Amino acid sequence: MLFALYALFFLSGAAGLIYESIWTRYLALLVGHSAYAQILVLTIFLGGMAVGSFLVGRYSERLHSPLIWYAIVEAAVGLLGLLFHPTFRAVSAAAYDSIFPALIASPGAQSAVKWLLAASLILPQSILLGATFPLISAGILRRWKFRPGAVLSWLYASNSFGAAVGVLLAGFYLVSRFDFPGTLAFAAALNFAAAAVTLVVARRRKESFAAPVVATSEAVESATATLSAGSGSRWLLLGAAFGTAVASFAYEIAWIRMLSLVFGSATHSFELMLSAFILGLALGALAVSTRADRWRDPLRALALVQCAMGALAVATLPLYIASFSWISTLIGVFPKTSAGYVGFTIARYAICLAVMLPATFCAGMTLPLITRILYRDGREAAIGEVYAANTAGSIVGVQLAGLVLLPVLGLKLLLIAGAALDVAIGLMLMYVALPRRTASRTPTLATIVIASILVFFAASSVRFDRSLLSSGVYRFGGLPAPGEFTNTFYKDGRTATVTVEREPDGNLILSTNGKPDASVSGDWLAPPARRLTRQSLSDDVSTQVLLPLIAMAHAPQARAAAVIGQGSGMTSHMLLGSPTLRELATIEIEPEMIRASTQFRPVNYRVFSDRRARFVVDDARSYFAGAGRRFDLIVSEPSNPWVSGVAGLFTTEFYARIKRYLAPGGVFAQWMHLYEMNDSLVLTMLAALQENFSAYDVYLTDDTDIVVIATTAAVVPAPDWRVTEWPMVAEELRSVTSLTPESFAALHLADSKALSPLVATVRP
Repeated sequence: MLFALYALFFLSGAAGLIYESIWTRYLALLVGHSAYAQILVLTIFLGGMAVGSFLVGRYSERLHSPLIWYAIVEAAVGLLGLLFHPTFRAVSAAAYDSIFPALIASPGAQSAVKWLLAASLILPQSILLGATFPLISAGILRRWKFRPGAVLSWLYASNSFGAAVGVLLAGFYLVSRFDFPGTLAFAAALNFAAAAVTLVVARRRKESFAAPVVATSEAVESATATLSAGSGSRWLLLGAAFGTAVASFAYEIAWIRMLSLVFGSATHSFELMLSAFILGLALGALAVSTRADRWRDPLRALALVQCAMGALAVATLPLYIASFSWISTLIGVFPKTSAGYVGFTIARYAICLAVMLPATFCAGMTLPLITRILYRDGREAAIGEVYAANTAGSIVGVQLAGLVLLPVLGLKLLLIAGAALDVAIGLMLMYVALPRRTASRTPTLATIVIASILVFFAASSVRFDRSLLSSGVYRFGGLPAPGEFTNTFYKDGRTATVTVEREPDGNLILSTNGKPDASVSGDWLAPPARRLTRQSLSDDVSTQVLLPLIAMAHAPQARAAAVIGQGSGMTSHMLLGSPTLRELATIEIEPEMIRASTQFRPVNYRVFSDRRARFVVDDARSYFAGAGRRFDLIVSEPSNPWVSGVAGLFTTEFYARIKRYLAPGGVFAQWMHLYEMNDSLVLTMLAALQENFSAYDVYLTDDTDIVVIATTAAVVPAPDWRVTEWPMVAEELRSVTSLTPESFAALHLADSKALSPLVATVRP
């Protein structure tokens, strides 16, 4: 019966991570996908869980039947899960149709309302999710009074195992099979199953009204005797729970960003990394379950675990550097088939575990130990307090690491800072655990300090070769040879690591997490007057020149324009060659991308110097919602749709909003790539656009890129190719051959009349 309840809490953990994963995607449509938006969504989720666990833990002793209340909470979570999709659609529609337009004059109020709406959508369910652990813990510990440490450890482990499975299940199967509403319904079904079975278990044996006094083992009694009887010991352990959560989120953010350079930024890569992180926590909690009630001095054990966690976090840095070579080998080993992809995915998961497991295993041991030590005399409030303190630490950790420390310290030093915090917590606990008169106190502390210094010194000597980090090994399967590139820019930004590399022939390549997003040949980097060789357009330059030209030709009288994505800056630069344009907003989510693009000044200088141009550091959806105006021309040139966070810019919801921000007869130009894509995915993106724009034309900008020209008018306006004769544009094109009206016409692939029957067969 006891293990049946553990299994139910496994289902609850799976449902919780499914909700978190899907909520993040939903709310990105409402609040955007900037670094601030991602972190604030996570803060709301964690904050709700902290409130729920604290309140329920504080009052659980007054509840006659915690297990029945646990079942009620699970059922309520499931019910809210079923209602989330229609509620979100109604709230989102009201926000963009009525609320946001009414607050255009007050951006601060609009932002505040946006986050209040986001909180109202997920906070109630988050509070309920936070209440589940204190309730099921109290219910089980009242019935099974022996070995409370083992019970708490098993609960932590089962819930974490469920979470590790849930994030993989949602990302790799449920979303693609059932879409977002169906995935939420699946999670709700897990909640309802947990509620129903718990009610059956609760009815078989009646609980006593008051929480019984737990027969604590001598080991834990010894530990609590070591601590003072006052509140100081309690706050010390709660502080440890808080601090280790801060450090753990520093690890999580650093590892996910570091491994993104090895695996890429695709959504599936993120899900593998998150699942591996949580699996380590689960294994650690499971391992401590057999010892939590037996250790003679659990406080000293906790101190050693904290120190080991910090040391192991930095000790795995050489494994991380080696993972680039491992991925390079694995790409050549596994065939590019469905079975090969499964094998490659399993291998990537193993690499995640190699890097993360040693430290996360220790992290998984800490909460069960802290909770067990504080759970003396059957004090149920301790369960909620520890859980709430740890969750509060997670809130601080995600904001401190993601918004402050990462841009300042970089990935390597962020990881080392988290490790240093864990070791400091361990030393403090060891200082308290060892009696003052013990002869071994000073030697023990000195040994730990010296060992930690040696480990940290060795870790700091691990070289983070920037050419290796930005190699994009996950795409090309090869590692850069010495001297193959010269790194001219490298910065770990809030959302991505941005680099610029120069090849020996002078070509510049701008990359995001190792994936090239723009490149310019050395010939183009000379000022226009000094480009003596006339040449045809090729590679990325072809798209970076033709995309703005084709867009301008369909809106030659445009006065207000916007570009989504800075990249090399060539698109905005070419648009500013228009004599009719009065305003151009370039929207970029990552500030470091703007700084990196200064390396391309010969081909983008107008975007920095022209008074008509301005940068907007924001998510595109968020910016347009608060812009308070319409545009004659919008050009969307983000990164590839398989990059995490970018897919939302290729959805029917996004195109529906873009249409609202276009002036009557306005033109929307959407770049799409054909490489690393299958026909089904390309048709899905076209279907999303066609659902909102009935008239569009498709042009080829090179052999693997297209641009879709859509309009709010009944038909796509005829292009005026004389835009190439505008003085500033002609100056840029003086070294380009064969840009004639006939050559532009040859780039036309199809129009909506030809494609509509095929595209209509695909669900966007």
